[in-house]
Amino acid sequence: MNRFFITRRALWPAVFLGIASLSAGSVEPESVVFCSYNLKNWLTMDRFDLATKKTLIASPKPEDEKRRVAEIIAAIKPQILGVCEIGTAEDLAHLQTHLKKLGLDLPHTEMAHGGDEQRRLALLSSFPITARNSQTSLTYQLDGKTIAFQRGILDATVRITPAFEVRFLGLHLKSKREVEEADQALMRRHEARLLRKHMDGIFAANPKVRLLAYGDFNEHRNEPAIDTIMGDRQSESAMLDVQLRDRQGEVWTHFWDAADAYSRLDYFFASRLLRPHLDYRRSFIYSSRDFDKASDHRPIVTTLRLEPFVSKRPTGGKQR
Repeated sequence: MNRFFITRRALWPAVFLGIASLSAGSVEPESVVFCSYNLKNWLTMDRFDLATKKTLIASPKPEDEKRRVAEIIAAIKPQILGVCEIGTAEDLAHLQTHLKKLGLDLPHTEMAHGGDEQRRLALLSSFPITARNSQTSLTYQLDGKTIAFQRGILDATVRITPAFEVRFLGLHLKSKREVEEADQALMRRHEARLLRKHMDGIFAANPKVRLLAYGDFNEHRNEPAIDTIMGDRQSESAMLDVQLRDRQGEVWTHFWDAADAYSRLDYFFASRLLRPHLDYRRSFIYSSRDFDKASDHRPIVTTLRLEPFVSKRPTGGKQR
């Protein structure tokens, strides 16, 4: 990995050309921008303050971090936005307010959670949400214990035009932090199996569904949970790993400051019938010099063309 590039000082602000924000009430769009972003604890929790070396009890995400999150999202201009680590409905409304001040109105929402009701998933859209089937009470057996799928599965269908709908599945698999309940890697593997089972049910009910699974999967590309999610590569229910790069050709989406480690943990997985609609030329990992002032994750972005076409970038586009 190019060490010069991956230092935060070497990340230049992105320039986005040709991505226009369209409202649901305007002329039918030719394409739609979707963004997935882990917001890093946009919620109320105990936080350690480095300046004072004290723990702040029941403290919200700092306002300067919230402002930078909103600025990054507004620069991308997504018509549909999936987020991880949002708190309450009030927190979600606060995010919408920040975005609206910057000219981005995403009025239609879906929220979901699992056993962890503090860190939730949310989908925000300028287009109507026509169906909701979020899974909030999934469990599995591990070492003789019943364990909850921590963040559940957000499941919402967005109608972009009367003839074009996309079903979005939002995920935030178990973190890599060790916990007392069970081995964290095995927990992710079981959560991945529950996701795969849910997707198989969707395909059984509607083989022609355009499905996009997105979010923070907390797994590296070669680990078992990712293989489970993708499924049998020869089957009609296989999910494509949409490989993205930033403007320098790098693929990492998460920076762990304490370990000085860069990882790809955030993914898009697309169904067979959605793949021809992926515009790789306008799909990328967002890069900015101060991305870490907002979150420890970088947003991932894809553009969906309503009319299918054959991409010239089958291995993933770069940020432009």
